[in-house]
Amino acid sequence: MQNKGFPADWLYQLKQKNNIVSVIERYVRLEKKGRKFWGCCPFHNEKTPSFSVSEEDGLFYCFGCKESGDVISFVMKYESCDFYEAVKILAKNAGMEVPEFSGEQNIIEKKKNRERLLDLLDQTMKHYQQNLLLPKAKEAQDYIKLRQFNRKTLEDFKLGYSIDRKEIIDFLKNKGFTLKEMMDAGVVQEKNGYQYDVYGGRLIFPICNSFGECVGFSARVLGPSDFAKYINTAETSVFRKGRVVYAIDLVKKLKQQGSLNEIIIVEGQIDVIAMHKAGFNNTVACMGTALTQENAHELKKLSNNVVLMFDGDGAGQKATYRSLDILREEGFSARVALMPDKLDPDEILKTYGKEKIVEIVENALPPMDYIIENERKKFDLSDASEKSLFVKQILTYLTKLDSYSEEDIYLTKLRDLTSVPIDALRRDLEKEKGGVKVQTTEKNGEDEVLSSRENGNTRAVKFVLSSIMHRKDYVDDKIDYFSLMPKEKQVLELALKHIPLSSYYDYFDVDNSPLLKDCINYDFSLTESSGKKYFEECLWLLASSILQERQAELSRQFKECKDNSERLEIMKKLQEVTNNLKTKNMEDFYAK
Repeated sequence: MQNKGFPADWLYQLKQKNNIVSVIERYVRLEKKGRKFWGCCPFHNEKTPSFSVSEEDGLFYCFGCKESGDVISFVMKYESCDFYEAVKILAKNAGMEVPEFSGEQNIIEKKKNRERLLDLLDQTMKHYQQNLLLPKAKEAQDYIKLRQFNRKTLEDFKLGYSIDRKEIIDFLKNKGFTLKEMMDAGVVQEKNGYQYDVYGGRLIFPICNSFGECVGFSARVLGPSDFAKYINTAETSVFRKGRVVYAIDLVKKLKQQGSLNEIIIVEGQIDVIAMHKAGFNNTVACMGTALTQENAHELKKLSNNVVLMFDGDGAGQKATYRSLDILREEGFSARVALMPDKLDPDEILKTYGKEKIVEIVENALPPMDYIIENERKKFDLSDASEKSLFVKQILTYLTKLDSYSEEDIYLTKLRDLTSVPIDALRRDLEKEKGGVKVQTTEKNGEDEVLSSRENGNTRAVKFVLSSIMHRKDYVDDKIDYFSLMPKEKQVLELALKHIPLSSYYDYFDVDNSPLLKDCINYDFSLTESSGKKYFEECLWLLASSILQERQAELSRQFKECKDNSERLEIMKKLQEVTNNLKTKNMEDFYAK
């Protein structure tokens, strides 16, 4: 049983004051059908709602991807935060004061350190912002005028300036922060005993997470320099380059206002700022050329629809291909913008204006159309050998498609481009797949396979435990369930107290406890008319397993025992156990 760091009765009150339907409706559109609310799952891509929310039990469950939990775990999963952060969000929503966290000491220390670093980064960001207004920041001010950034841009993106290599160190020392904390936050580095501001003399772009907390910085050099044009915060305990999405906090606000249909992904901060300034407030960038799976997870919470608008050069095309693979795996509906003359979004806005971006987004291509269009430029299709290479290249990408109908659409398109008969293309495609076709399985067959993976005892424990947890009226109070299921002692202690289903999440790490998770979400529809009979059968299955173990142990003792009087005692016990097995006698398992 876990120590979640807060009193169980306080967590219960927190959930009572945060109605699970009301909370989830801020993120997901729900419709009431019968006793539950239904909507499209926010954790995987679907068109038909399979995501259910039970107001009565305080739980959600997706019949598609199997995600489930209480209101706290929903916030954790949707907001990508830990238990403590989710509790703080819900407490703020309910106007409740959060009691002192009393988890394990190492967890407490980690949380304190994290909050300390976030405070340091927040104060550093605000100080850099103030620096931008000083006469010493003229070089940065001139660059901002050149880029035509307005006041709203400066406020939205919290742009700042680092005056020199030492100034921020003195500022943070006066605020009570140590040099170690400055280095842990990635603001200060040390070389040959000399500590210095990593971003000294640069324009500062704060990087915020989806909560609007500053977790790091990107900094641009101003004027000619032998140093890198941009530098980013090194990996820290609060900054993970592969997870951060630049401007995700602003796009999240757009989502909360109900004004987000799709997300545009560009390559860098300047492009993001230029796009927002032009009114494309749904634009973000990853902290690297191509997006990562963690980036995709962050974006998935906001929208399933994305448009990739990477630069039209070779690096941009490679990044597009890598990104498309990840977006496909994560179930996104993606399109790719065709960028003219190898320009980036900022250059397009300056050269052609906002209307050109609108046109580019409207004409963005589905992934396979983009790949075919891009690859055909690399080959001379009038040459037989190059045509063959082109066909092989496209067939490689077609193996990644999920449906035969989609394959046929693009095989037809490939035939029209190359005049290669579609039957030949289809045979070659099967070769590329290794000759293996995906076999579909009937639902009933799948259920049988799944159930056969569990042995009888596991199924029995699951049904008995689920019945107790769900307070079924056929549960027999005379039974000593601890003797039947000794491994489930901690869960049984709570189940027999009839705690609410959602409260199990306050005591256990349910997501990493498959049995407990299955019990909380148990589907009783298959035993609706025979629940009592099946419950009794499961009880006997568990009891008989224990009796058989006793029988085997007593038989071993009888064979090894040399003392006749002891052998007689063992024989009596063995006969009693054997008789109980024959008559299905469960008296040994009645509560004393």
